[in-house]
Amino acid sequence: MSTPILATKLHIPSPRPKVVSRPRLIERLNEGLYRKLTLISAPAGFGKTTLVSEWLAGCSQPAAWLSLDERDNDPTRFLVYLISALQMVAAQQPSVGTIGEGVLTVLQSPQPPPTESVLTPLLNEITTIPDHFVVVLDDYHLIDAKPVDNALAFLVEHLPPQMHMVMATREDPPLPLARLRARSQLTELRATDLRFTPTEAATFLNQAMGLNLSAEEIAALETRTEGWIAGLQLAALALRGLASQGLASQGQLLMQGHEDTTDFIKSFTGSHRFVLDYLVEEVLQQQPESVQTFLLRTSILDRMCGPLCDAVLHKGAGQHAASSDAGQATLEYLERANLFIVPLDAERRWYRYHHLFADLLRQRVTSSAGGEKRGVAELHRRASQWYEDNGLEIEAFHHAAAANDVERAVRLVEGRGMPLHFRGAVVPVLNWLASLPTSLLDARPSLWVMYASALLFVSQLTDVEHKLQAAEAALQSAAPDDKTRDLVGHIAAIRATLAVTQHQIETIIVQSRRALAYLHPDNLPVRTATTWTLGYAYQLQGDRVAAGQAYSEALAISQAIGHFIITIMTTLGLGSLEEADNQLYLAAQTYQHVLELMGDPPLSVACEAYLGLARLYYEWNDMDAAQQHGQRSIQLARHLENTDRFVACEVFLARLKLAQGDVAGTAVLLAQADQSVRRHNFVLQIPQVAAAQVLMLLRQGQLVAAAQLAQMHALPISQARVYLARGDTAAALAVLGPWRQQVEAKGWADERLRTMVLQAVAHQVQGEKATAVKLVGDALALAEPGGFIRLFVDEGLPMAELLSEAAAQGIMPDYVGKLLAVFEAETQKGTAKSGMPPVQPLGEPLSQRELEVLQLIAQGLSNREISQRLFLALDTVKGHNRRIFSKLQVQRRTEAVARARELGLV
Repeated sequence: MSTPILATKLHIPSPRPKVVSRPRLIERLNEGLYRKLTLISAPAGFGKTTLVSEWLAGCSQPAAWLSLDERDNDPTRFLVYLISALQMVAAQQPSVGTIGEGVLTVLQSPQPPPTESVLTPLLNEITTIPDHFVVVLDDYHLIDAKPVDNALAFLVEHLPPQMHMVMATREDPPLPLARLRARSQLTELRATDLRFTPTEAATFLNQAMGLNLSAEEIAALETRTEGWIAGLQLAALALRGLASQGLASQGQLLMQGHEDTTDFIKSFTGSHRFVLDYLVEEVLQQQPESVQTFLLRTSILDRMCGPLCDAVLHKGAGQHAASSDAGQATLEYLERANLFIVPLDAERRWYRYHHLFADLLRQRVTSSAGGEKRGVAELHRRASQWYEDNGLEIEAFHHAAAANDVERAVRLVEGRGMPLHFRGAVVPVLNWLASLPTSLLDARPSLWVMYASALLFVSQLTDVEHKLQAAEAALQSAAPDDKTRDLVGHIAAIRATLAVTQHQIETIIVQSRRALAYLHPDNLPVRTATTWTLGYAYQLQGDRVAAGQAYSEALAISQAIGHFIITIMTTLGLGSLEEADNQLYLAAQTYQHVLELMGDPPLSVACEAYLGLARLYYEWNDMDAAQQHGQRSIQLARHLENTDRFVACEVFLARLKLAQGDVAGTAVLLAQADQSVRRHNFVLQIPQVAAAQVLMLLRQGQLVAAAQLAQMHALPISQARVYLARGDTAAALAVLGPWRQQVEAKGWADERLRTMVLQAVAHQVQGEKATAVKLVGDALALAEPGGFIRLFVDEGLPMAELLSEAAAQGIMPDYVGKLLAVFEAETQKGTAKSGMPPVQPLGEPLSQRELEVLQLIAQGLSNREISQRLFLALDTVKGHNRRIFSKLQVQRRTEAVARARELGLV
């Protein structure tokens, strides 16, 4: 479900009439066009927005404008509006296609992708805009979300040369400003630049504001305000005064307690805050009571139009109808009176108050002891109703929360089929929930469940269980009705999803079954998600038939109800089952379909599809494509919190490097993977890391270490490989026989095929050629439909000899010929493996840390540089050196490097 766009946020403010010309600042802005960023940073009321709008009115370059507010702290909402602004620029250039459509589609998904992966394709699309253009971000000080700051920093760092960014803010943003200054990529305008000069102050007060002050009076007022434009404007309004029917006549001054202009200016002292408070009182008191009421009551609105103001000001439908044009008329009057109101569109339908003026009006309303303070909640409720009636549910929720109308807020968050926190409002929803007292949450257990769901959505997993326990405690006193049972089921469903991230099979099954038992039959979104978690548990158990049935059921329902994320997760699950069933081409289609569903850029969970494709391309011997997809997978996987997917990516890339002959690179990657597994207790990845380590150790000739590792983790295939490396084929076959029986009984086609290939190699080495040829023939028949290549080639020269024998007997000549051609190509490149360990293996293997140190020694780093790179003490590095030299039986660094290269360690 797409997020409605408020077009007024993208409107470039029109230059004010009688604006004071500021050529010195316009020239600075023009000069800045040749740099990446123009930063206009000054406190409120220094004319930042007015200056930029005046500059753009005379600028020949196309421009986009984005007025920011607090709700833009949600990264998805920020990016949606930024892309919408860019689309307005692109629309001005007919040769340019639509910018960011694919990105916008992905951002509307329940789980948007990492910001960096969104910006990369967006930047590529921006480069298609031929002409130079400007993008303005106004009021950036309202942003205090690190993800948004990071997105902007990435955007500025990689900004295309034809794009120039202007940022107006009350405080410096957390960007690398020092680096931008050093590179001459930053133009800065500060308060000292923006303040009115005496000449500008005179022009403003006497011409723009219609006063007739003397040079001495102007100088005194300019000194009192220090050139602060908002202070001068408020002072001028107080001096000029406003009659009940409009502006007072030229030169007429209503002093309200001051005998003359001179006395007023002399009393105009103190800090900005107190001066402004005083002047607002003076300005407000010059207005008719009806205008004062309008200003105070509509100050709760960030943006306003006539109908919205009418809805907020009038309770009854009759009053509303009778006064349907009153709001618009008042807004137009305020604009004519220059009362700190800013038009947001060319039609003069939408407005906002100057931010500082709005803050002060709101302060007056909330600090009032009278009826205004008591009626604020009612004003917010009316605004919420109007926004909901007009399809703007996020804004409706904002005012419902401000009104403390929990019933309305809950209804709006639950949304129409898709919860509001899945549609770009997770930040305000979480902020609202965090602001609620515990007693209120306890009184409404559904709020605790909503809290847990929102935290789960943003991957703040550590706090989820605490919220669920609070929900359960609150439910103990609730009536046992259908709603209560459904909440119990929803709690169990969230726990099942939490368990999925840690691959906790029993917990997933128990909580999933409990969820399905308690959830209401009509709660299809949660029931479907639970069916998927159950299928995932079955897959972890090795029950692939049950997993496939659960995935298929969940997929059918999720597609019917539009549950986007479950459609993706179940499709991924089915792809992995197809791959395990040796249906490689079908699995590739499924993985590719997942990427098409996600669009560009993809969600982080797309790492699974990319990793699946990487494995398939590896098996088909397309090493470049395997590398490309593996790298894309690990980039996305690192954005997933508290999951082991990046470890799976590291293991794959390590095995890829090993196949390419890069033993040292393999060692580094596996050391990282092993460290991550131990630190985070990623139990499911331990066998995968160990199996890859065994392959590496065998390549290094470290048979003892390989045997210990294979035995420790009970890895039958790895144990058989160790026996083969030792020349003990009988022991290898003794392990492989029972293992094949087990996997055949379970229907694990992939493990069966892998075992058959290794059995064939064992019989070939043992000299039993007839048995070996029969086995490899059976394996070839199973492998050919999937196009397997590396399955055979990775077994090295013994398999090449066996396949040559199969070719001589006319077994599957086309397929066998293709495999032998790959062997021949690798022999020419020098990457073919003999299947046996190298000569002179080490008596005692190097540790993972020693391998890292050895790699850095080979790169020419000094001991001190190694200590800094690995964050080790210098003496520790020297100790590693001594042990490395001893194990390699050398005396100096050059000998160690030569010996390591001989053994394939570097």
